[in-house]
Parts: sequence; structure tokens; C-alpha cells
Amino acid sequence: MTISLQLDAVSGESSTRRALTDVSLAVAKSKKIVVVTGAGISCSCGIPDFRSSDGLYSLVKERYPDIVLKGRDLFDASLFRDSASTSVFYTFISQLKRSIDAATPAPTHKFIQTLDTKHKLVRSYTQNIDGLEERIGLRGSSSQQAKTSGKKKPKLKSKEVRNVQLHGDIHRVRCTFCSTEMPCTEEHLHAFENGKAPNCPECTSRSEARVARSARALKIGTLRPAIVLYDEPHPLGDDIGTIQTMDIARKPDMLIIMGTSLKVHGLKKLVKDFAKVVHATGTGTTPSGTPKVQKSWQGKVIFVNKTPPGSEWSDIIDYHVAGETDAWVDKVLEDWKKMRPSDWEIQQTLDHTDESNGFKVVKETTTKTKGKAAPKWNMNIENMPPEDPFSSQPNSPSKSPVSVPSSPSKRRQSASHYSDVESSPRKRRDIAKIADGMDRLDMSERCILFADATNAAKNAGGDDLVMGELRPPKVKVRRASASDISKECKPRTRNAAKSRVKVWVEIGKKPSIS
Repeated sequence: MTISLQLDAVSGESSTRRALTDVSLAVAKSKKIVVVTGAGISCSCGIPDFRSSDGLYSLVKERYPDIVLKGRDLFDASLFRDSASTSVFYTFISQLKRSIDAATPAPTHKFIQTLDTKHKLVRSYTQNIDGLEERIGLRGSSSQQAKTSGKKKPKLKSKEVRNVQLHGDIHRVRCTFCSTEMPCTEEHLHAFENGKAPNCPECTSRSEARVARSARALKIGTLRPAIVLYDEPHPLGDDIGTIQTMDIARKPDMLIIMGTSLKVHGLKKLVKDFAKVVHATGTGTTPSGTPKVQKSWQGKVIFVNKTPPGSEWSDIIDYHVAGETDAWVDKVLEDWKKMRPSDWEIQQTLDHTDESNGFKVVKETTTKTKGKAAPKWNMNIENMPPEDPFSSQPNSPSKSPVSVPSSPSKRRQSASHYSDVESSPRKRRDIAKIADGMDRLDMSERCILFADATNAAKNAGGDDLVMGELRPPKVKVRRASASDISKECKPRTRNAAKSRVKVWVEIGKKPSIS
């Protein structure tokens, strides 16, 4: 059941005030909003609508009293059957185009742009042909940047379109023969004011090129406003249907309808499809099987218009706000900022410092760490092998560093990207102690440290160790014969190994001292 709220009675009844505040809170909390607009949102811009007493239909009757045309007939595709009605249409469109050029976007247009800035807008669908949404930054479906380029028929880029123009754009003209689109210029408007349609330049150039080749001329089409009339198919109807399907799949949680009487059949179907998805938001079951409880602000369909909707919308529209769309969006923004001020906080950042703007250029500072200062890293020794801490020979300053591939996979296995010398202070102290101890250690003691205990036990009765001193044994070297080599070096595979000379080192015992 539709709940009607009078926007003018905000200061009166408390129940109406509370209900309007709840609607504003629902807008602030919703995350996926679809907006559908009509001619009513552009009335405050100076553009007359179609059905009111001071609308465009009444102006046409005053200007052409002899021609009997109903308001619907002026935007019906059948008017092109008669030359007189076609001239009236062109003259009327030229005046409408000039009034649109002098108009500025209304607060309602800026409200839609605010929803897009806050990442709440799924997409905007409009019946308007004025293109005011394009001026505030919402790219329309008639824009050339929103279409693919090439020799094939252009298609819409769904990610680029933020405002779907259901009835076309008055700022563009289209050829009646080759369907070429181009911007509407002052030359085109001058021809429309006289009730005539200018020739298509694309058809003209192709025909002249054929005549220059001694071929027959082609038919030349005329230009007409690129708007969609009643009982006329939309040139981008398939692409718009694809975009609508994508938006339904995103499961919007709110539908806002503003400034339209919901009389057009195509728009009625679009609104009902979106309303069905919106009402299903927050319902269903959880993975555990328990039913979900819809929140109070979820799944709302809001209709803002001066006139109430028909009876067929009683089960579809939840709230009807009777009043001007500009006044309602101002109240929503006011309540939004009061109830959720965090949504409007902006972090100021200084991208450029300039003394002329009153900003002082501050010198960059570095963070100091406690304890000892970290050693400065030499950028010239990046990816170099670490120095050997046990080496007694210092590196020559004149020797140039060896270049090592920077890739870890190509670096030599003996090289390390992180040197032990330039590691943690504790590790450096340990390495220094080991190096100092090895320097003071005598060679004889170093041999004892690394002696084989098993061999020492076998040779306990020998004379290798005399008076607690280790003396170097005598070494006998003899050359191995070919027979010895052939006995011990037999190849295990088919490939015969090359014979090589072996050398044995024999350690003789020293005669005992009596």
C-alpha cells in the first residue's frame, strides 16, 4: 500500500515529519540506488514539461492554431507522414533546443551526481532529452565516448554509461537514410527553425564521389533530431536492455522515481522490473537455513511527483512524496548530513606547496631510531659478494668491484645479497671474536683442534707425538705405475675412462728415541 506524504506539511504533522525523516535515512543507508527521472525534474531549469497547463503542448497550440495536433501527436512517429506536421515538429524542436541550451542543471540533477560520487548510484534512467545530466558529469548513452568505434554498428560501453537516455538526446542529429549521428550545430538549428531538414553531409559526400567516377548518384538522406518518438524503436534498444539486465543482476536496494507520470509503456515495465528486485532485498534464507529479516530501511520504492500515481502502482510504490523534486532532495541532503555526518567528512591533503597560496614549504624530516645509529648502506655495493671476515688481506681500493647479476636466480651460490659484516650488531661482534681467536691460534694448535681422535688412538704406540710436540712427518712421494692404474681405475660404463697418473703420499714413522 502506497503511503502519501505531503512535503509542504513538514512543519505541521509530526507523523509526516517522522516518515519523511525515515525516508531520508533510508536513502543515506542504501548502497545500491537506481534513479528514474522524467521531465518534472527540469521544470525549475526553465524548460517547460509536456503535460502541464504551461507545458510545451500548450505553447504549440498557441503558435500553430490552424494545425490540429494533440500533445502526443507532436512526438509521434506518424508526424513524418505529413509535410505540414513535419515542419511544425522541426520548428518546435528548434525552440526547445534553444531553451535547453540556456538552462542550467537543477538541484535534483546535482543530487543524482552526489549519489554517484558517494558510490551509491547503480545507474540513472531518464526520459529527458535535455542532456543536463551530462553537464554535471554523468555520461549519457547518447555520448560518443560511451560507444564503440569502428566500421561496425556502434555499441554502448556499459561501464562508461552512467545515465541511460531512454528517449535520445536533442543535442545530436541523425540521418534518416544512413543513420549517421553528429552533433547538432547552429546551421542545423537555422534550418529547423524554417521548418526544413538539412541534408546529410555523409550521404552527400558519398554521392558526389560516385558522380566523380561517372557512376550514378546515391540517395541523400535528411537530418532529424536524434530523439525517440512514440511508436518508434530505439536505435540502441538492445544495448539498453543489456544494461538493464546487468543492473537487475546487481540487486539494487532502493528505487527512486522523480518527475514522471509513469504513462509510457516501456518505462512502466522498466520500473516494475526494478521494483520487484528492490522489494526482494534482504529477504531469503541464510546458509544455515534460517530466514533473513529485512531491515526497516531496505527495499523501498520512492515516488516523488506533484501528481499521485495510479491505482496500479499501489502494491509497487511504497512512498509517494507530493511536492517539488528540488525541495525533497534538499531535505534529504539536510537530514543525511545531520544523521550521518561521517559520510560527508573529507580528508584534506596538500598535493602542492606554494608560498603564494599561504602554505609554507616544510623540509622533509627522517624518523630517528633509539640506540645506535644504523650503519649507512653503500649503494655501490648492491648485489656484491660479502667480504670474508677470516681473510687477512684487505681489499685493494684500486680494484673495481665485480658486477654480479641483479636477479636472485642468476646470482652465484657463493655470493649473498646480505653480508655478514653488514648484518646485526650482535652477529658482527660474534664474527669479530672468532676472527680474533683464529689469528692468535698457533698452527700446531690449529692442527690439534682438527686432529682425528680415532687415528690418534691407533698411533698411540708410535712416535708421531714426541715430548708433547707435533712434528711434521716425513713424506715419500712415488709415481704410480700403469699396472696399478689399470687395476684400480676400471670404467664402470661403456665409455672407457682416460688413464691418468695417480700420486700416493705415504707418511712414515719416525724412529723412537731411547
